[in-house]
Amino acid sequence: MANVQTKSKPPKAPSKLKAPVKLKTSALIPKMLNHAAYVTHDVAATVEFYTKIMGMELASSVFDDRIPSTGDPFPYFHVFFRMGDGSTIAFFEAPGLPEAAAPAHPAYAIFNHIALQADNADEVMRWYAWLKQHGLDLVGPTNHADEFLSIYFHDPNGVRLEITTPLDPKWNRHTDRARRDLELWLDTKERARREGRDIPAALIELIRRERARYQPR
Repeated sequence: MANVQTKSKPPKAPSKLKAPVKLKTSALIPKMLNHAAYVTHDVAATVEFYTKIMGMELASSVFDDRIPSTGDPFPYFHVFFRMGDGSTIAFFEAPGLPEAAAPAHPAYAIFNHIALQADNADEVMRWYAWLKQHGLDLVGPTNHADEFLSIYFHDPNGVRLEITTPLDPKWNRHTDRARRDLELWLDTKERARREGRDIPAALIELIRRERARYQPR
C-alpha cells in the first residue's frame, strides 16, 4: 500500500483576549426619578396603603391588554402615587400572576428597597410613631455613620421601604471618597482572585480595616 501523506493543520493561534472597552462618560444626566415600579397582587390594598398610610396622591393610571414596550399579551393595571417633589412610585397588577419566587439569599430581600426622604430627623421620628400606630413592623431608627437617619418597613406587597433624612448635607457629594472606595473594593477582589484566596474573606479584612471611617462621629 502506498504511503499517503497528509498535511497536518497548523496549530491554532491562541485567541487574543479582548481589551476591556473604555466607555466615555455620558454628557446626559437624568433630571430626577420619574418612577420606580413594582408588582402588586392587590391593587386596592396598595392604593389604600400609599394614599392613607403614606399620604401620597393617586397620580395616574393606565390599563391595557398588552405591554407597550415588549408586546407581551397580558392584561394589567398600572397605577402611580405622587410624592412631594413630583416623583412617583408605581405598581402593576396583572391577575393570574403566580407569587414571586423566594430570593436565593436573604440579602436580596434586604438590599432591594426604595428610600423615601423626610425633611429632618424630627420628621423621621414622626413617621416612626405614625407607622407604629398603624401596626407596621419597623426596623430602626438607624444612624448610618451620621450621614442618614433611617427607619425601615414593608408595604403590602413586600416591597422594603425606607424613610430617611440626610444628617450630612453633602452626603451625595462624596465623589472622591466613592472613587477611592470603589478602587479599594475592586483591587481587593482582584488580588484575592490572583492569590486564590476567598474573596468574601478578603473583603471582610478590608471592611474591618476601613470601618472606622463609617462609624458615627
